[in-house]
Formats: sequence, C-alpha cells, structure tokens
Amino acid sequence: MEDVVMLIVGAGPAGLAVAACLSQRFIPYLIVERKDCSASLWRRRAYDHVKLHLAKEFCALPHMPYPNGTPTYVPKKEFVKYRDSYAEHFGVEPRYCISVESAAYDDGARRLFVDARHTTSGTKVQLKARFLNVATGENVVGVLPEVPGIKSFPGETVHSSTYRPGGAYAGKRVLVVGCGNSGMEIAYDLANHGADTSIVVRSPVHIMTKGLMRLGMTLVQHVPVTIADFLIVTIANFTFGDLSRHGIVRPKTGTLLLKAKTGRSSVIDVGMTGLIKKGIIKVFGEISNIIGSKVEFKGQKERYFDAIKDENCMMNSDGLPKKDYPNHWKGENGLYCAGFARRGLAGISMDAKNIADDIVSTIESS
Repeated sequence: MEDVVMLIVGAGPAGLAVAACLSQRFIPYLIVERKDCSASLWRRRAYDHVKLHLAKEFCALPHMPYPNGTPTYVPKKEFVKYRDSYAEHFGVEPRYCISVESAAYDDGARRLFVDARHTTSGTKVQLKARFLNVATGENVVGVLPEVPGIKSFPGETVHSSTYRPGGAYAGKRVLVVGCGNSGMEIAYDLANHGADTSIVVRSPVHIMTKGLMRLGMTLVQHVPVTIADFLIVTIANFTFGDLSRHGIVRPKTGTLLLKAKTGRSSVIDVGMTGLIKKGIIKVFGEISNIIGSKVEFKGQKERYFDAIKDENCMMNSDGLPKKDYPNHWKGENGLYCAGFARRGLAGISMDAKNIADDIVSTIESS
C-alpha cells in the first residue's frame, strides 16, 4: 500500500492548480486521473469553436499567467496548450487511468485509506494519504433531466457533453433544453447549420457581452458590487433592448452579485440574441409533457421535434460541498475539494492557494 502526504483526485485545472501550489510549498503529493490524459473535458468534450467567456486575466491558474500574445478570450486550443505548459512548468505528472472508488478515515492511523482501480487492467490500487483533495470538477457528470414522457420520444436525445457541430441537424426540428452558456451556444450553432431551432428558458437569466463582464469584474475590484452591477446591467439593457417579449427575463439581482450568492453565471452572447429577436431561434417555457414527437410546454403551447439536446451539465446537490462559499474547500480529517465553488478558474485558483496554505499550517503545527 503506497503512503502519500497528499492525494489529488482529478487532473483537470483544479487538480493541476492544487499540485502546483503544493510544489511551490515543497509538499509532496500524488495526482491520479481516471482518464488517459489531463484536461479530458476540454480535449475531448468541448466543441472546437469554444472560448473562455471571461478575459484571460481572470482565468489564469496560480503562479503562471498566460504567455504574451494569447488572445484575450482564450480559445480551446490555446487553453489546452496553456494547461500542458502549466503541468510541465511545475513538474506535475499525473498517474493516469486510476479511478478512485472509495475513501475512509482511520482514527488510529490518522490516515485516509483509499481504494482505487486501474481502468484498463482492472487491477486494484490501494493508497493511504494524510490529506485527500477531490478535484474532479463540477461538470464531470452529465445529467439528463427527468421529463414526463421523455421515454416516448422517438427522436434523438443527446446531452450537451457529447454535442458536435450541428451540420448533421440541418433541416431538422431541434429543441435545446436549458439556457446556460452551453445551451445558448448550441442553439446558435444549430441555427447557423440550418436546423429549425428552439430553446427552453425556464428561469430568469442575465444576457451579457464578454466586454461587459470584463468591465464588471474590473470595476468590482474598486467599487461595491451593487454599483458595478447597476452599470453593466444598464448598459446590457441598452445593448440588447427588452428581451422579455421574446421570453427572456432578467433576474432582479445583478449579475455579479447573483454569481457570488448562487454560483449562477450570466450567459455570454455569441450572436444568439440577434437570432432570437429575429425569430430564427424560438424560445419556450418549461416542458410539461412529451408525447411521442410532440413536446407540450406550460401555457398550453406545443410543438413537434426531431431531436432534443440537454445542456444541463452540473453535478447534483449531493455532489457539491456541504459548506457554503468561502468555506467550501475544507472538510474534516484531511479532506479538501477544489473547483466546486461555481466560480470558474478564478475560484479554482483561490481554492488551490487556500488548500496549500492550510496543509503547510497543519504540518508545521503537528
């Protein structure tokens, strides 16, 4: 049984960030990843044209900014390259194809005993660690919603994590369920590829531009969040006009404060708002039932579809930290988690630094 100081589970940005912060403090660690590469979500599941929605100065991992010449809004290829360079710079070498199955704390040994398995050979792997950090990410598990009648739908039902460019849906009637950034971008992509596209918007949502979010995140470092919110929401309303007549209503809470309180992000407009206003992308409310190809919406509206795309990609409540932000990252008996604050890459950086500082403090005081 291998004995390690810190075991990091997951080699995405959160795992890499924690490993880098530990190496800066000369704390030994082992990082394991169930896939055969790091950053598998971006390498294999993100569609090719995706970019970071926040400016690069808010999305760097700890202790290493993006190289000169990197676009302000980093595209997929550049982001994967940055993460590879980050791992190389800090000497992070994940042990791949290791899936952690369980962990239990032993009071007598004062260690966490971890059972894992090699995903290709099936060989059992046993580890014990003084500290354990869960860095598997908020979006690791795709969840399709329970909708009455969904099993009767004869067409294609696809989760956003497996979505690929929409040329295959040209001429088809496609419903996108969910108006987060993934849902809106998928709807935009489908419409541009000639699909008859509709989207379900179940709750109020802020529509913003990348520039406005960059302005807001810069302002909030100097003025109260309510003032920053008032300014950027006012500009957004002027930019997009009244979207309520198209089925999109803004929350009463400002975009930055809403993110801080609930973790809900604003939707960054990539062109879909213009298509919605033109009627090219249709907006519907909550689904009440599905009967065969017919989807019934609350308000007695109904329409027929050939395919349904679900954009919900968040873990359920049981998979999120029990403690609220900003105390979410630390558990008991040497257990930590990074990347579950619903605050993107900036939140990952804060988690990683907090965890490294806490481990150093714990070791020095023992």
